[in-house]
Amino acid sequence: MTFAAPPRPAGADRPLGAANLPAPTHTDPTAVRASRILGGVWGRHAGVAPGSWWTPMRMVMAMTCFTLLLGFAQKSPCASGQWTGNKQYTHMCYSDVVPLWSDERLDVGGVPYRDTAVEYPVLTGGFMWLTAELTRGVHAIDSQWTELVIFGALTALLLGACGLMVTAGTAQTARRRPYDAAIFALSPLLVIHAFSNWDLLAMALTSAALWAWARRQPVLAGTLIGLGAAAKLYPVFLLVAIAILAIRTRKYAPAAWATLSAVLVWLAVNAPIAAFYYRGWSEFYRFSIERPTERSTVWAMGKTLTSTGIGAGDAPFWIPPGAAVAAVLLAALVIVTWIGLRAPVKPRLAQLAFLVVLAFLLTTKVWSPQYSLWLVPLLALARPRWRLNLLWQFTEIAVWFLTLTLLLGLNPGQPQHGIGYGWLMVMLVARDVLLLSIAGLIVREMWRPELDLVRAGAVDDPGGGYFDDARDWFAPAQAATSEARRNAMSAP
Repeated sequence: MTFAAPPRPAGADRPLGAANLPAPTHTDPTAVRASRILGGVWGRHAGVAPGSWWTPMRMVMAMTCFTLLLGFAQKSPCASGQWTGNKQYTHMCYSDVVPLWSDERLDVGGVPYRDTAVEYPVLTGGFMWLTAELTRGVHAIDSQWTELVIFGALTALLLGACGLMVTAGTAQTARRRPYDAAIFALSPLLVIHAFSNWDLLAMALTSAALWAWARRQPVLAGTLIGLGAAAKLYPVFLLVAIAILAIRTRKYAPAAWATLSAVLVWLAVNAPIAAFYYRGWSEFYRFSIERPTERSTVWAMGKTLTSTGIGAGDAPFWIPPGAAVAAVLLAALVIVTWIGLRAPVKPRLAQLAFLVVLAFLLTTKVWSPQYSLWLVPLLALARPRWRLNLLWQFTEIAVWFLTLTLLLGLNPGQPQHGIGYGWLMVMLVARDVLLLSIAGLIVREMWRPELDLVRAGAVDDPGGGYFDDARDWFAPAQAATSEARRNAMSAP
């Protein structure tokens, strides 16, 4: 490593231990201002006393519990399913968990894929079925609550455990910066979307996969990626980030083992269901192909502006050609790959992971509001700075509020309480601009690693696993090419 590290704060050069791990108030202005509520910044002699129960991990786990409790309270007005007066919109408490209890026939003992064609991947469908079976067992013991209320509570409990796994995985992957996991643990977006859907399941597996990779366990990492992809599609994009760094370091074997493990595990989970209940299993893929654009995507906004205009009441029903969607996604991934290979210093895995998942979200035709939650733990590892992160998250909350307000206005007799799609588009553009700005700052830190907080103190890549401190085969070649170019330009 040849780049210069940013100045270290007072007291930050002490040997690492629970008492003196880097704290956000050492480096982040937003954290400094927020800390005044609790008495000020982490001081020179502050620390966790040896043997103290409050380790950094337990601190961020406690933060997560607090945030999840707020999320549960935020969804509780809708828990009974009695959505009179469009409560799900007016109280911003909508959750897919409530309607899918009956829509997927879980309320009558239906088995996903066998009895219903579920629009979710296999592991998510299995999670729903397991929770439904637990619900019937609990209801048989205590019937004072309806099965729907119990189902929602158990779903929240299990997803809450997944949320804690996300925090633990993020903190462990960050290694010497465990407090960066607080970016997820105290996320305002987690309050809103922790229980909007089952995304925390895939997020837990993704965070665990990053942890396993950081511990140089590629088979375990691939196994967890395969399980994550069996719950949601996005974890598979971690393999793209791994492949880019494998090319730069020529460490192909760990990447190959991770990829092979991911494929085999995904097949092991999916093949039996596909063999016995093909119609139900294939519904997710059929639905994904035939589904129209979701109103928060670039596709929907572009179609609206070229057809009905900004004054549209809602996004038009439109199914873009699948080949076009795939081509745009491929182009975005090619751009990320080019960035990853051309950066003067080998990027960190978390930086590339954030960029590839963001590329998927920006180019997909379906961007459900809770999908944005995927980015939070990745961003905590890729760029652990609070200000722009929080600004983006509050913009996402505004998108959610405007989306529900739009849906409220589409209900019969409620148009006076709704808004036009143009208002939502304005906020969506602001959201996308913020995310692209964050991506641009991450790319800047790839080119100028002295600005990267994680690399302070000549650290390479704490979450890089086999790529951490590995030889960068591209950097010398780029340096030689640049030197030759400069010599050619200066020659008489």
